[in-house]
Amino acid sequence: MGSDNDIPVACSAPGKVLFTGGYLVLDRQYTGLVFGLDARIYVYVQALSESTSTPTLVVRSPQFQDAEWRYGYRKVEDNGGIQATQLKTAAFMRCYVLEYLKLHWPTTLGSSLFTIWADKDYYSTPGMPKGRFVDFKVPLHEAHKTGLGSSAALVTAFTAATLAYYLPPDIFSLASGNGRTKLHNLAQAAHCSAQGKVGSGFDVAAAAYGSCVYRRFSPKVLEEIGEPGEPGFSTRLRAVTDDTSPHQKWDTSIDEAAAIVPKGLLLVMCDVDCGSETVGMVKKVLNWRKERPEEATPLWSDLQRANENLGQQLRSIASTPTSSGIQSLRTIILTIRSLIRQMSVKAGVPVEPPVVTALIDACSDLPGVVGGMVPGAGGYDAVALLVEDKEEALSGLQEFLARYRSEGNENDGGRIGKVRLLGVKQEHEGVRMEDVGHNALADI
Repeated sequence: MGSDNDIPVACSAPGKVLFTGGYLVLDRQYTGLVFGLDARIYVYVQALSESTSTPTLVVRSPQFQDAEWRYGYRKVEDNGGIQATQLKTAAFMRCYVLEYLKLHWPTTLGSSLFTIWADKDYYSTPGMPKGRFVDFKVPLHEAHKTGLGSSAALVTAFTAATLAYYLPPDIFSLASGNGRTKLHNLAQAAHCSAQGKVGSGFDVAAAAYGSCVYRRFSPKVLEEIGEPGEPGFSTRLRAVTDDTSPHQKWDTSIDEAAAIVPKGLLLVMCDVDCGSETVGMVKKVLNWRKERPEEATPLWSDLQRANENLGQQLRSIASTPTSSGIQSLRTIILTIRSLIRQMSVKAGVPVEPPVVTALIDACSDLPGVVGGMVPGAGGYDAVALLVEDKEEALSGLQEFLARYRSEGNENDGGRIGKVRLLGVKQEHEGVRMEDVGHNALADI
Protein backbone atom coordinates (compact mmCIF):
# COMPACT_ATOMS: atom_id res chain seq x y z
CA MET A 1 0.00 0.00 0.00
CA GLY A 2 1.18 3.53 -0.79
CA SER A 3 4.64 3.75 0.69
CA ASP A 4 5.30 0.03 0.14
CA ASN A 5 5.19 0.12 -3.65
CA ASP A 6 5.70 3.86 -4.19
CA ILE A 7 3.39 4.00 -7.21
CA PRO A 8 2.24 7.64 -7.59
CA VAL A 9 -1.46 8.35 -8.02
CA ALA A 10 -3.31 11.38 -9.37
CA CYS A 11 -7.02 12.17 -9.28
CA SER A 12 -9.03 15.19 -10.36
CA ALA A 13 -12.52 16.45 -9.60
CA PRO A 14 -14.61 19.06 -11.44
CA GLY A 15 -16.11 22.32 -10.34
CA LYS A 16 -19.85 22.90 -10.40
CA VAL A 17 -22.61 25.38 -11.02
CA LEU A 18 -26.02 25.03 -9.38
CA PHE A 19 -27.94 26.35 -12.36
CA THR A 20 -31.37 26.07 -10.70
CA GLY A 21 -32.46 25.11 -7.20
CA GLY A 22 -30.57 27.63 -5.12
CA TYR A 23 -31.93 27.56 -1.54
CA LEU A 24 -34.50 24.93 -2.53
CA VAL A 25 -31.82 22.22 -2.62
CA LEU A 26 -31.34 22.61 1.14
CA ASP A 27 -34.71 20.88 1.63
CA ARG A 28 -35.29 17.25 0.62
CA GLN A 29 -38.68 18.16 -0.82
CA TYR A 30 -36.92 19.95 -3.68
CA THR A 31 -34.08 19.34 -6.13
CA GLY A 32 -31.28 21.23 -7.80
CA LEU A 33 -30.01 21.07 -11.39
CA VAL A 34 -26.22 20.92 -11.09
CA PHE A 35 -23.77 21.04 -13.97
CA GLY A 36 -20.19 19.91 -13.62
CA LEU A 37 -17.54 22.21 -15.11
CA ASP A 38 -14.34 21.32 -16.91
CA ALA A 39 -12.28 23.38 -14.45
CA ARG A 40 -10.65 20.74 -12.28
CA ILE A 41 -8.58 20.41 -9.15
CA TYR A 42 -5.83 17.79 -9.27
CA VAL A 43 -4.19 15.95 -6.39
CA TYR A 44 -0.93 14.06 -6.99
CA VAL A 45 0.27 11.64 -4.28
CA GLN A 46 3.70 10.10 -3.96
CA ALA A 47 6.00 8.80 -1.24
CA LEU A 48 7.77 11.54 0.69
CA SER A 49 11.44 11.48 -0.27
CA GLU A 50 12.74 13.30 2.81
CA SER A 51 13.53 11.45 6.02
CA THR A 52 11.20 12.08 8.98
CA SER A 53 11.31 10.80 12.56
CA THR A 54 7.54 10.17 12.66
CA PRO A 55 4.95 9.40 9.94
CA THR A 56 4.36 12.69 8.14
CA LEU A 57 2.01 13.99 5.50
CA VAL A 58 3.12 17.01 3.51
CA VAL A 59 0.55 18.94 1.46
CA ARG A 60 1.75 21.52 -1.07
CA SER A 61 -0.06 23.91 -3.37
CA PRO A 62 2.73 25.44 -5.50
CA GLN A 63 0.44 28.02 -7.14
CA PHE A 64 0.20 30.00 -3.89
CA GLN A 65 2.80 31.64 -1.68
CA ASP A 66 3.93 29.68 1.39
CA ALA A 67 1.29 27.02 0.73
CA GLU A 68 2.71 24.01 2.54
CA TRP A 69 1.14 22.13 5.43
CA ARG A 70 2.84 19.36 7.41
CA TYR A 71 1.12 16.81 9.62
CA GLY A 72 2.36 14.15 11.95
CA TYR A 73 -0.21 11.52 12.81
CA ARG A 74 -0.87 8.59 15.10
CA LYS A 75 -3.66 6.15 15.79
CA VAL A 76 -6.17 6.81 18.57
CA GLU A 77 -7.11 3.80 20.68
CA ASP A 78 -10.59 2.21 20.75
CA ASN A 79 -11.14 2.88 17.05
CA GLY A 80 -11.08 6.58 17.71
CA GLY A 81 -9.46 7.16 14.34
CA ILE A 82 -6.40 9.22 13.47
CA GLN A 83 -5.03 12.14 15.44
CA ALA A 84 -3.30 14.48 13.00
CA THR A 85 -0.93 17.02 14.53
CA GLN A 86 -0.33 20.16 12.55
CA LEU A 87 3.40 20.77 12.34
CA LYS A 88 3.51 23.96 10.28
CA THR A 89 1.20 26.84 9.22
CA ALA A 90 -2.57 26.86 9.01
CA ALA A 91 -4.85 23.83 9.13
CA PHE A 92 -5.58 22.19 5.80
CA MET A 93 -8.59 19.93 6.27
CA ARG A 94 -9.95 17.42 8.73
CA CYS A 95 -8.35 14.09 7.86
CA TYR A 96 -11.48 11.95 7.63
CA VAL A 97 -9.92 9.88 4.89
CA LEU A 98 -7.05 8.87 7.21
CA GLU A 99 -9.52 7.99 9.93
CA TYR A 100 -11.39 5.78 7.47
CA LEU A 101 -8.13 4.12 6.40
CA LYS A 102 -7.22 3.21 9.99
CA LEU A 103 -9.27 0.02 9.85
CA HIS A 104 -7.52 -1.07 6.65
CA TRP A 105 -3.89 -0.89 7.78
CA PRO A 106 -2.18 -2.64 10.71
CA THR A 107 0.78 -0.37 11.50
CA THR A 108 1.54 2.82 9.58
CA LEU A 109 0.59 4.47 6.33
CA GLY A 110 4.07 5.83 5.78
CA SER A 111 5.02 9.39 4.87
CA SER A 112 3.53 10.95 1.75
CA LEU A 113 3.63 14.12 -0.33
CA PHE A 114 0.39 15.55 -1.73
CA THR A 115 0.67 18.18 -4.49
CA ILE A 116 -2.43 20.18 -5.43
CA TRP A 117 -3.01 21.98 -8.73
CA ALA A 118 -6.07 24.08 -9.60
CA ASP A 119 -7.21 25.27 -13.00
CA LYS A 120 -6.84 29.05 -13.16
CA ASP A 121 -10.58 29.74 -13.47
CA TYR A 122 -11.16 28.83 -9.81
CA TYR A 123 -9.65 32.19 -8.87
CA SER A 124 -9.81 35.68 -10.33
CA THR A 125 -6.58 36.20 -12.23
CA PRO A 126 -5.86 39.69 -13.61
CA GLY A 127 -4.50 39.92 -17.11
CA MET A 128 -5.86 36.61 -18.43
CA PRO A 129 -2.61 34.64 -17.98
CA LYS A 130 -1.94 31.89 -20.47
CA GLY A 131 -1.64 28.25 -19.50
CA ARG A 132 -3.84 26.00 -17.43
CA PHE A 133 -1.99 26.20 -14.11
CA VAL A 134 -0.72 29.63 -13.15
CA ASP A 135 1.11 31.22 -10.26
CA PHE A 136 -1.52 33.26 -8.41
CA LYS A 137 1.26 35.24 -6.66
CA VAL A 138 -0.66 35.53 -3.38
CA PRO A 139 -1.14 33.42 -0.24
CA LEU A 140 -4.14 31.12 -0.45
CA HIS A 141 -6.18 33.13 2.05
CA GLU A 142 -5.85 36.25 -0.15
CA ALA A 143 -6.99 34.57 -3.38
CA HIS A 144 -10.38 35.66 -4.71
CA LYS A 145 -12.53 32.65 -5.60
CA THR A 146 -14.85 32.71 -8.60
CA GLY A 147 -17.43 30.43 -6.95
CA LEU A 148 -16.88 27.24 -8.97
CA GLY A 149 -16.82 24.91 -5.96
CA SER A 150 -13.11 24.67 -5.22
CA SER A 151 -13.50 23.31 -1.69
CA ALA A 152 -15.78 20.43 -2.71
CA ALA A 153 -13.61 19.59 -5.71
CA LEU A 154 -10.50 19.65 -3.51
CA VAL A 155 -11.96 17.44 -0.77
CA THR A 156 -13.28 14.96 -3.35
CA ALA A 157 -10.04 14.79 -5.37
CA PHE A 158 -7.93 14.59 -2.18
CA THR A 159 -10.09 11.78 -0.79
CA ALA A 160 -10.07 9.85 -4.07
CA ALA A 161 -6.30 10.16 -4.50
CA THR A 162 -5.61 9.08 -0.92
CA LEU A 163 -7.86 6.01 -1.15
CA ALA A 164 -6.45 5.05 -4.55
CA TYR A 165 -2.87 5.47 -3.30
CA TYR A 166 -3.17 3.52 -0.06
CA LEU A 167 -5.79 0.87 -0.86
CA PRO A 168 -5.54 -2.01 -3.34
CA PRO A 169 -8.04 -2.02 -6.24
CA ASP A 170 -10.08 -4.87 -4.76
CA ILE A 171 -10.92 -2.61 -1.80
CA PHE A 172 -11.27 0.72 -3.60
CA SER A 173 -11.53 1.57 -7.28
CA LEU A 174 -13.21 4.48 -9.05
CA ALA A 175 -13.99 2.08 -11.89
CA SER A 176 -16.65 0.38 -9.76
CA GLY A 177 -20.02 1.79 -8.79
CA ASN A 178 -19.47 0.86 -5.14
CA GLY A 179 -16.07 2.57 -5.18
CA ARG A 180 -17.55 5.84 -6.40
CA THR A 181 -20.38 5.58 -3.87
CA LYS A 182 -17.89 5.07 -1.03
CA LEU A 183 -15.89 8.05 -2.24
CA HIS A 184 -19.02 10.22 -2.37
CA ASN A 185 -20.06 9.18 1.13
CA LEU A 186 -16.65 9.79 2.69
CA ALA A 187 -16.14 13.11 0.88
CA GLN A 188 -19.59 14.27 1.98
CA ALA A 189 -18.76 13.44 5.61
CA ALA A 190 -15.43 15.28 5.45
CA HIS A 191 -16.75 18.33 3.59
CA CYS A 192 -19.86 18.58 5.77
CA SER A 193 -17.67 18.61 8.89
CA ALA A 194 -15.33 21.22 7.42
CA GLN A 195 -18.29 23.43 6.48
CA GLY A 196 -19.78 23.35 9.97
CA LYS A 197 -22.37 20.68 9.10
CA VAL A 198 -24.43 23.01 6.94
CA GLY A 199 -25.22 22.83 3.25
CA SER A 200 -26.94 20.26 1.06
CA GLY A 201 -23.91 18.48 -0.40
CA PHE A 202 -24.78 19.17 -4.05
CA ASP A 203 -21.25 20.43 -4.72
CA VAL A 204 -19.63 17.19 -3.51
CA ALA A 205 -22.17 15.17 -5.52
CA ALA A 206 -21.17 17.11 -8.65
CA ALA A 207 -17.48 16.61 -7.86
CA ALA A 208 -18.01 12.86 -7.49
CA TYR A 209 -20.55 12.19 -10.26
CA GLY A 210 -20.54 15.25 -12.50
CA SER A 211 -23.73 16.88 -13.82
CA CYS A 212 -26.90 15.65 -12.12
CA VAL A 213 -30.30 16.46 -10.71
CA TYR A 214 -29.67 16.31 -6.98
CA ARG A 215 -31.88 15.68 -3.96
CA ARG A 216 -30.05 16.06 -0.67
CA PHE A 217 -29.53 13.42 2.02
CA SER A 218 -31.19 13.66 5.42
CA PRO A 219 -28.90 15.38 7.95
CA LYS A 220 -29.38 12.46 10.35
CA VAL A 221 -27.20 10.31 8.06
CA LEU A 222 -24.08 12.02 9.42
CA GLU A 223 -25.30 13.07 12.86
CA GLU A 224 -24.51 9.75 14.52
CA ILE A 225 -20.85 9.60 13.46
CA GLY A 226 -19.64 11.86 16.25
CA GLU A 227 -16.30 13.64 16.29
CA PRO A 228 -12.78 12.44 15.45
CA GLY A 229 -10.96 11.08 18.49
CA GLU A 230 -14.12 9.78 20.16
CA PRO A 231 -14.19 6.03 20.92
CA GLY A 232 -15.58 4.10 17.97
CA PHE A 233 -15.38 7.05 15.57
CA SER A 234 -13.52 5.14 12.83
CA THR A 235 -15.96 2.23 13.03
CA ARG A 236 -18.98 4.50 12.69
CA LEU A 237 -17.38 6.49 9.87
CA ARG A 238 -16.56 3.31 7.98
CA ALA A 239 -20.11 2.01 8.44
CA VAL A 240 -21.54 5.18 6.89
CA THR A 241 -18.92 5.31 4.12
CA ASP A 242 -19.32 1.65 3.13
CA ASP A 243 -23.12 1.80 3.20
CA THR A 244 -23.77 1.05 -0.49
CA SER A 245 -26.67 -1.40 -0.13
CA PRO A 246 -30.07 -0.82 -1.81
CA HIS A 247 -31.50 -0.04 1.64
CA GLN A 248 -28.69 2.28 2.63
CA LYS A 249 -29.09 5.11 5.11
CA TRP A 250 -27.98 7.54 2.42
CA ASP A 251 -31.33 8.74 1.05
CA THR A 252 -29.82 11.15 -1.43
CA SER A 253 -30.86 11.04 -5.08
CA ILE A 254 -28.28 11.71 -7.80
CA ASP A 255 -29.72 11.43 -11.31
CA GLU A 256 -26.89 11.89 -13.81
CA ALA A 257 -29.04 11.18 -16.87
CA ALA A 258 -31.45 14.02 -16.02
CA ALA A 259 -28.85 16.82 -16.34
CA ILE A 260 -28.11 17.55 -19.98
CA VAL A 261 -26.81 20.54 -21.88
CA PRO A 262 -27.95 19.74 -25.44
CA LYS A 263 -25.53 19.57 -28.31
CA GLY A 264 -25.44 23.00 -29.93
CA LEU A 265 -25.59 24.84 -26.59
CA LEU A 266 -22.84 25.76 -24.15
CA LEU A 267 -23.04 26.71 -20.50
CA VAL A 268 -20.52 29.45 -19.76
CA MET A 269 -19.65 31.39 -16.63
CA CYS A 270 -18.96 35.08 -16.07
CA ASP A 271 -16.79 36.23 -13.18
CA VAL A 272 -18.33 39.41 -11.78
CA ASP A 273 -16.00 41.86 -10.04
CA CYS A 274 -18.45 43.73 -7.82
CA GLY A 275 -17.98 46.51 -5.30
CA SER A 276 -20.08 45.03 -2.51
CA GLU A 277 -20.66 41.72 -0.82
CA THR A 278 -23.71 40.24 0.92
CA VAL A 279 -23.15 38.04 3.96
CA GLY A 280 -25.61 35.59 5.49
CA MET A 281 -27.94 35.37 2.48
CA VAL A 282 -28.86 31.74 3.09
CA LYS A 283 -29.66 32.37 6.74
CA LYS A 284 -31.92 35.30 5.86
CA VAL A 285 -33.81 33.39 3.19
CA LEU A 286 -34.38 30.43 5.49
CA ASN A 287 -35.52 32.74 8.30
CA TRP A 288 -38.03 34.33 5.92
CA ARG A 289 -39.30 30.90 4.89
CA LYS A 290 -39.74 29.90 8.52
CA GLU A 291 -41.45 33.14 9.55
CA ARG A 292 -43.63 33.57 6.46
CA PRO A 293 -44.55 30.07 5.23
CA GLU A 294 -47.72 31.39 3.59
CA GLU A 295 -45.48 33.40 1.23
CA ALA A 296 -42.57 31.03 0.90
CA THR A 297 -44.24 27.66 0.36
CA PRO A 298 -46.24 28.55 -2.79
CA LEU A 299 -43.27 30.43 -4.23
CA TRP A 300 -40.89 27.51 -3.64
CA SER A 301 -43.39 25.11 -5.17
CA ASP A 302 -43.65 27.33 -8.26
CA LEU A 303 -39.87 27.49 -8.48
CA GLN A 304 -39.55 23.72 -8.21
CA ARG A 305 -42.06 23.21 -11.05
CA ALA A 306 -40.29 25.76 -13.22
CA ASN A 307 -36.90 24.19 -12.47
CA GLU A 308 -38.25 20.76 -13.43
CA ASN A 309 -39.68 22.24 -16.63
CA LEU A 310 -36.26 23.63 -17.51
CA GLY A 311 -34.56 20.28 -17.04
CA GLN A 312 -37.26 18.57 -19.10
CA GLN A 313 -36.95 21.18 -21.86
CA LEU A 314 -33.17 20.71 -22.04
CA ARG A 315 -33.65 16.96 -22.42
CA SER A 316 -36.32 17.56 -25.07
CA ILE A 317 -34.00 19.80 -27.09
CA ALA A 318 -31.25 17.18 -26.76
CA SER A 319 -33.49 14.58 -28.41
CA THR A 320 -35.29 16.87 -30.88
CA PRO A 321 -33.60 20.24 -31.42
CA THR A 322 -35.95 22.90 -32.81
CA SER A 323 -36.08 26.69 -32.83
CA SER A 324 -39.39 26.55 -30.98
CA GLY A 325 -37.70 24.42 -28.33
CA ILE A 326 -35.04 27.10 -27.82
CA GLN A 327 -37.72 29.78 -27.54
CA SER A 328 -39.55 27.70 -24.91
CA LEU A 329 -36.28 27.38 -23.04
CA ARG A 330 -35.91 31.18 -23.03
CA THR A 331 -39.42 31.54 -21.64
CA ILE A 332 -38.80 29.05 -18.83
CA ILE A 333 -35.56 30.81 -17.86
CA LEU A 334 -37.38 34.15 -17.69
CA THR A 335 -40.08 32.55 -15.52
CA ILE A 336 -37.50 31.19 -13.08
CA ARG A 337 -35.73 34.54 -12.88
CA SER A 338 -39.02 36.31 -12.19
CA LEU A 339 -39.75 33.93 -9.30
CA ILE A 340 -36.21 34.40 -7.95
CA ARG A 341 -36.66 38.17 -7.96
CA GLN A 342 -39.94 37.74 -6.08
CA MET A 343 -38.07 35.71 -3.48
CA SER A 344 -35.40 38.43 -3.35
CA VAL A 345 -38.00 41.08 -2.55
CA LYS A 346 -40.01 39.05 -0.05
CA ALA A 347 -36.95 37.76 1.84
CA GLY A 348 -35.10 41.08 1.64
CA VAL A 349 -32.08 39.31 0.15
CA PRO A 350 -30.39 40.31 -3.15
CA VAL A 351 -30.52 36.86 -4.78
CA GLU A 352 -30.74 38.55 -8.19
CA PRO A 353 -29.71 42.16 -7.44
CA PRO A 354 -30.83 44.91 -9.85
CA VAL A 355 -27.32 45.41 -11.23
CA VAL A 356 -27.05 41.70 -12.00
CA THR A 357 -30.54 41.71 -13.52
CA ALA A 358 -29.35 44.46 -15.87
CA LEU A 359 -26.25 42.44 -16.79
CA ILE A 360 -28.18 39.24 -17.55
CA ASP A 361 -30.81 41.12 -19.52
CA ALA A 362 -28.13 42.83 -21.60
CA CYS A 363 -26.37 39.53 -22.29
CA SER A 364 -29.67 37.82 -23.15
CA ASP A 365 -30.30 40.43 -25.85
CA LEU A 366 -27.11 39.43 -27.68
CA PRO A 367 -27.34 37.17 -30.75
CA GLY A 368 -26.86 33.55 -29.77
CA VAL A 369 -27.41 34.00 -26.02
CA VAL A 370 -30.42 31.96 -24.84
CA GLY A 371 -30.55 33.29 -21.29
CA GLY A 372 -28.83 33.35 -17.95
CA MET A 373 -29.16 32.75 -14.21
CA VAL A 374 -27.61 33.80 -10.94
CA PRO A 375 -26.37 30.36 -9.89
CA GLY A 376 -26.41 28.89 -6.41
CA ALA A 377 -27.26 31.38 -3.70
CA GLY A 378 -27.05 34.25 -6.17
CA GLY A 379 -25.74 37.65 -5.21
CA TYR A 380 -22.87 39.38 -6.95
CA ASP A 381 -20.34 36.60 -7.47
CA ALA A 382 -21.08 35.07 -10.88
CA VAL A 383 -23.52 34.68 -13.75
CA ALA A 384 -24.23 31.49 -15.71
CA LEU A 385 -25.32 31.76 -19.35
CA LEU A 386 -26.63 29.31 -21.94
CA VAL A 387 -25.16 30.24 -25.32
CA GLU A 388 -25.37 28.76 -28.80
CA ASP A 389 -22.20 26.80 -29.55
CA LYS A 390 -21.11 29.13 -32.34
CA GLU A 391 -17.90 31.10 -32.62
CA GLU A 392 -19.73 34.32 -33.45
CA ALA A 393 -21.98 33.99 -30.39
CA LEU A 394 -19.06 33.45 -28.01
CA SER A 395 -16.86 36.14 -29.53
CA GLY A 396 -19.77 38.61 -29.52
CA LEU A 397 -20.43 37.88 -25.86
CA GLN A 398 -16.77 38.24 -24.97
CA GLU A 399 -16.44 41.56 -26.77
CA PHE A 400 -19.59 42.86 -25.11
CA LEU A 401 -18.39 41.89 -21.62
CA ALA A 402 -14.96 43.43 -22.21
CA ARG A 403 -16.55 46.87 -22.52
CA TYR A 404 -19.48 46.37 -20.14
CA ARG A 405 -19.82 48.72 -17.20
CA SER A 406 -22.65 48.77 -14.73
CA GLU A 407 -24.92 51.78 -14.43
CA GLY A 408 -25.84 50.77 -10.89
CA ASN A 409 -24.97 52.71 -7.77
CA GLU A 410 -24.67 52.07 -4.07
CA ASN A 411 -28.44 52.46 -3.66
CA ASP A 412 -28.82 49.35 -5.81
CA GLY A 413 -26.68 47.42 -3.34
CA GLY A 414 -23.54 47.38 -5.41
CA ARG A 415 -21.79 48.30 -8.61
CA ILE A 416 -20.37 45.82 -11.08
CA GLY A 417 -16.81 46.42 -12.15
CA LYS A 418 -15.15 44.26 -14.76
CA VAL A 419 -16.99 41.20 -16.04
CA ARG A 420 -14.85 38.37 -17.39
CA LEU A 421 -15.96 35.38 -19.40
CA LEU A 422 -14.27 32.39 -17.80
CA GLY A 423 -12.78 29.66 -19.94
CA VAL A 424 -14.94 26.93 -18.40
CA LYS A 425 -17.86 25.05 -19.90
CA GLN A 426 -20.08 22.22 -18.73
CA GLU A 427 -18.67 18.74 -18.29
CA HIS A 428 -20.67 15.63 -17.49
CA GLU A 429 -17.85 13.57 -15.96
CA GLY A 430 -17.11 13.60 -12.25
CA VAL A 431 -13.98 12.56 -10.37
CA ARG A 432 -11.48 10.52 -12.35
CA MET A 433 -8.04 8.98 -12.23
CA GLU A 434 -5.36 10.88 -14.15
CA ASP A 435 -2.37 9.63 -16.08
CA VAL A 436 0.79 10.08 -14.02
CA GLY A 437 3.22 8.94 -16.70
CA HIS A 438 6.56 10.76 -16.44
CA ASN A 439 5.32 12.47 -13.24
CA ALA A 440 3.49 14.95 -15.46
CA LEU A 441 1.56 16.68 -12.68
CA ALA A 442 4.49 16.73 -10.28
CA ASP A 443 6.67 18.49 -12.84
CA ILE A 444 4.27 21.27 -13.88
